[in-house]
Amino acid sequence: MLDTMELTAIPPEDEALREPIRAFLAEQLKSMSTERKARSWMGFDADFSKALAAKGWVGITLPKEYGGGGRSHFARFVLVEELLAAGAPVAGHWVSERQSAPLLLKFGNEQQRRKIVPEVCRGEAFFCIGMSEPDSGSDLASVRTRADLTPEGWRVNGSKIWTTHGRRAHYMIALVRTSGTPEDRNKGLSQLLIDMRTPGVTARPIRDVSGDEHFSEVHFDNALLPADALIGQEGQGWAQVNAELAFERSGPERIYSCMALIDAWLDFIRAKGPTDAEAELAGRLLANVSALRNLSLAVTARLARGESPVNEASVVKELGTTWEQSIPGMITDHLASVEVPVPGELLAALQYAAAMSPSYSLRGGTREILRGIIARGMGLR
Repeated sequence: MLDTMELTAIPPEDEALREPIRAFLAEQLKSMSTERKARSWMGFDADFSKALAAKGWVGITLPKEYGGGGRSHFARFVLVEELLAAGAPVAGHWVSERQSAPLLLKFGNEQQRRKIVPEVCRGEAFFCIGMSEPDSGSDLASVRTRADLTPEGWRVNGSKIWTTHGRRAHYMIALVRTSGTPEDRNKGLSQLLIDMRTPGVTARPIRDVSGDEHFSEVHFDNALLPADALIGQEGQGWAQVNAELAFERSGPERIYSCMALIDAWLDFIRAKGPTDAEAELAGRLLANVSALRNLSLAVTARLARGESPVNEASVVKELGTTWEQSIPGMITDHLASVEVPVPGELLAALQYAAAMSPSYSLRGGTREILRGIIARGMGLR
């Protein structure tokens, strides 16, 4: 069942991170345009990720013995909140430290942990997610990519699609079928750690509606992986991938996709002097941020207690992305009525957010999938 989510305060020692993070970001992003900041979620900058890692802020919650910061989930909340509010390009290290390294720590063998996790924390290992497949939509259990264990190792054949920064990533954690057929659904699935430089692995970019090429289609043509590429137990891939998705849905990431746009719009109405209607819209936007932030903090509190708030994280993700998708429309409606010139940077940020907003409810699990999880959590199915 879904439980009540309590109001939560960030502990003082974690809140104290905010000022040094802001100072770092002010220096790092001082020449970045508003349009680039609007791409924060999808913005890839390896040098920025390495500079962030040098401060000890990549893998901030991962164990110190593996190169991480050993800090609490509240520390990561503060970090993520500041990164996204500033429009920092987080896509390089994003997947690696948020879900791939935690997955390896939970299910991987010690060799995988010792090799990969410190690389992640140094900003040297970027991951992509190998879940979605062509012609499968959101039906993750219909995986067709096949991995067969041979005397030489795992032979992998198949394709993955909508792989964020697949052509730039060093590694993929892929959900593959190691036994049975697609008709067996979630049985016979396993996860493999794939070095993207392996012969037979090809990543082809996909251009999205904004003109960017952050997606890739990844093909495996008889790619040979070592036998120890298996993560966890063979046949346990479905349980493992659900744990991975819980990592992905549990942070404040589902609230701040449009913050660069909101900030640019607030700067615009401040500069000209806000009308009563504009002040009302600003209040509505900020009230929604505040309410969703409190819900996300409540999920963080459960993570800090060692719980696995899968259902609660799904609620926050669903509410957060629904709200995020409404922001470009609200600002567009407002700008259509103003009688003064609108800054080009604001329009560029709005154009990008409007083009990308349909994806907000797709990434990390579609709205329909999440509502099914929530319904089960409420005992309705």
